[in-house]
Amino acid sequence: MTKLIVITGVSRGLGLAMTEKFIALGHTVVGCARSSEAVEKLNQKYSAPHHFTCLDVTNDALVKAWATEILAKKEPPDLLINNAGVANHLAPLWNVSNEEFSQVIDVNIKGTANVIRHFVPAMIARKSGIIVNFSSGWGRSTSPEVAPYCASKWAIEGLTRSLAQELPAGMAAVPLNPGIIHTDMLDICFGEDAASYTSAKAWVQKAVPFLLKLKPSDNGMPLTVPG
Repeated sequence: MTKLIVITGVSRGLGLAMTEKFIALGHTVVGCARSSEAVEKLNQKYSAPHHFTCLDVTNDALVKAWATEILAKKEPPDLLINNAGVANHLAPLWNVSNEEFSQVIDVNIKGTANVIRHFVPAMIARKSGIIVNFSSGWGRSTSPEVAPYCASKWAIEGLTRSLAQELPAGMAAVPLNPGIIHTDMLDICFGEDAASYTSAKAWVQKAVPFLLKLKPSDNGMPLTVPG
């Protein structure tokens, strides 16, 4: 069965890899990213029914307008994936500027909440759909010099498991640890060592089938993509 999948942060890394894999499997993807250049390339590569929008998820008004436009043209998503995220540059917490700390919180937590706020009511009205909020191993453990990122992902774990208790039967909200994948974000965190980890293209071979198999009985379960 063809699914309608909404994904944030589709310009690169896991978001781009998921987008390409879902489309290759015959599903419809609607996505957003901050990079206008990346969005333009995706719209040129993939025509309707797929659609990509240049959007900053931290801007609630823009997220509302985007969701309203999508829901006016399409059914509510079968799978809503909050993937957009940023990491802080490695530093002790006291050396992380207010601006950088705020950006991590705004994108990773508030951005996720904004997307949920404007898509999930339509999913609830239909009483179906799976919400996947990308967490991290650092949403369940800690390391030095990534305190803002850890804080944001621990928040996603709590936010998602609380949301799960608010949903009607037939739906699910899942905090998902994707595993350690070689992306631009990992380069920031791990430096040269990042290249030794699984590539995004290899990751999607397991991650996308895993995501497509999520079901209402997974509601509230902190899950991890199989390695």
